[in-house]
Amino acid sequence: MRAVRPPLRAGRFSAVLRIRPLLIVIGLAAVLFGLFALDIAVGEVRIPLGRVLDVLGGGGTRAQRFVIMDSRLPRALTAVVVGAALGLAGAVTQSILHNPLASPDLLGVTTGASVGAVAVMVGTGGVATGAAALGVSAAALAGGLLTAVLIYLLAWGRTATGDTGVMGFRLVLIGIGVNAALLSVVSWQLSRATLTDAAHAQQWLTGSLNAADRSTLIPAAAGLGVALLVTAGSARTLAALRFGADTTRVLGVRIQTQQAILLAAAVGCAALATAAVGPLSFVGLAAPQIARRLLRTPGEPVVASALIGAIAVVGADLLARTVFPVALPVGVVTAAVGGPFLLYLLVRANRKATL
Repeated sequence: MRAVRPPLRAGRFSAVLRIRPLLIVIGLAAVLFGLFALDIAVGEVRIPLGRVLDVLGGGGTRAQRFVIMDSRLPRALTAVVVGAALGLAGAVTQSILHNPLASPDLLGVTTGASVGAVAVMVGTGGVATGAAALGVSAAALAGGLLTAVLIYLLAWGRTATGDTGVMGFRLVLIGIGVNAALLSVVSWQLSRATLTDAAHAQQWLTGSLNAADRSTLIPAAAGLGVALLVTAGSARTLAALRFGADTTRVLGVRIQTQQAILLAAAVGCAALATAAVGPLSFVGLAAPQIARRLLRTPGEPVVASALIGAIAVVGADLLARTVFPVALPVGVVTAAVGGPFLLYLLVRANRKATL
């Protein structure tokens, strides 16, 4: 018989320490740090890893600190923050809606953010850096939130138990339809822009870290921080929601209110990440599913999903800059890898349905 591990208690908080998942999370953090240091070391002038670690620790010459701290560090940090934000947002939406396809990019949230961001970029001459980046972030956040509210209202109705609320499967289908409609809006915006503005916006829409700097990093980091706080504060609710509506209601959780709060945090987090670098496909979809399989948990683990999302984006940036003859936008690499993973999920779901 398997022994029951006693919980650790600190005041009114308690948690069960599981060694295997903890070791996996520590291993993921170590892999992320290694890729992060390697992403900084690679560039027009390659810098030894030991020197990178020395500069990050406060050493190095003035020239080395300028190249690493001012030029390369913001790009690498943006990759980590954006990947973690998308992974976390995907874990929250998939857990709440009980559907592995319920990621921000497939639900239309990312495309809604793109509509707002492209509108500002086209209106400001395609510039997405400096002070204009704050306008792009605000527009992306507004676009993502408005899209989420629209999908939520359209999905509202009577559930199978006779109560009123939002059904996960209905929300996913409506989200896919809204996503298709918003893609046509983006195309319409590009068709009405000047050639130069359309070229800048199209480059942003492919998902690129080339323009990443502190002005794009700070809003994304703020969104990730708020989402982490909300998720940590709602950890018990999130765990209960994974067991279904009936179990959640028995535990005394106000389902619709808690769903709305968590979805708002996930949508805001994904929208600000999109504003920083453009839409990165499939990161929010794949990271929670990979984390779930690694940790063998019944639901999508939030921390591990964020770590795997960050690893995916930093790793894709490394591949995009080192493997191919010409440096590619990081969004091209995530889409190339994520597309087959989506097919795998669909085939797996179809086989389960037919068994």
